[in-house]
Amino acid sequence: MRVIGICRFSYPALGGFKRMHDSVSEREAYLYDDARMALRFRHFETLTLPSLAAQKDTRFSFLVITGENMPDPWWSRLNDICATVPQIKIVTKPPMRHRTAMQLAIKEELAGTEDISMQFRLDDDDAVGTNFIRSIRRTARLSHKMWADWDNFVIEYSSGYAVRLGPEGILAQPVQGQFLACGLAVLFRPSDPKTVMNYGHHKLHLTMPTLIDPQSPMYLRAVHDDNDSRATHSQLAPLDDDLRALFKERFNVTEAAVRAAFCAPAVPPGKG
Repeated sequence: MRVIGICRFSYPALGGFKRMHDSVSEREAYLYDDARMALRFRHFETLTLPSLAAQKDTRFSFLVITGENMPDPWWSRLNDICATVPQIKIVTKPPMRHRTAMQLAIKEELAGTEDISMQFRLDDDDAVGTNFIRSIRRTARLSHKMWADWDNFVIEYSSGYAVRLGPEGILAQPVQGQFLACGLAVLFRPSDPKTVMNYGHHKLHLTMPTLIDPQSPMYLRAVHDDNDSRATHSQLAPLDDDLRALFKERFNVTEAAVRAAFCAPAVPPGKG
C-alpha cells in the first residue's frame, strides 16, 4: 500500500483562494510578500515539518506543490528545510487550477504503481499526529473485509486542536471537526483515475463509506490572520503542562520552537 500526502505551499493557482486577483502576477505578488511568507514558514517549520519528520511509520511520500517563480531567499529556504525530511518532494507547477495541479502531482507520483494508495491532504500550517501514517495503515489492514469490495474508503480522525502561534507560545482549544482536510485519508484503487483532490474533503462522506475515530487527537489546525478558511475560535487558552507534554509527544510540536520562530526577524537578512 502506498501512502501519499500532498500540500499546497504558496502555489499561484488560477482560482482556489477566497482572495481573488486579476492576474497571475498579482497573485504571485500577494503570495510572495515577505510578511506573508514569513508567517507561512513559521507555521510550516513549527507544525507541519516536525509532525512529518517524527512519523512512527516512515513509509510515505509527501508532495509540496508550489509555483515556478518563488523568489529567493524563500525558494532556497523551502528546499533546505524540506531536505531534512526524506519523504518530502517539492513539485513545481505552472499556474493552473489548484486541484488540477495537485491531481497531476499525485498521478505522476503514482505512475507505474500497481498497488492501493492511501492519500491525504495537509495545509502548510497544520500538523498531524506522529502516529498518523501508522494508524491509517493499521486501520486499513484491520478493516480490509469491509472495504474489499468498495471502490474507495475514508478513514477520518475527527478530534484535534485549534492552535494560535505567536512569540508567547501556543494557545489551543480542543475541537471536534467534521471532515476537515487534516486528519483524514482516502483509499484509492490503482486503476482509479481520480485522487483525493477530485473531492471536496467536507463532502467525502456523501460519496464514500467512512470510518470515523472520534477519540484519538490527530491534528493541529492553525488559526491566524492569513487563514484562507477564515476560521475563528473563541476559547483558545495557553497550554498547561499536560497539554504541552501531549503536543510534544503526539505531534512533535514544542512551544520553545514556536517562540524562537516567531521572535526571529520576519524579513530574511539582506532583504528590505
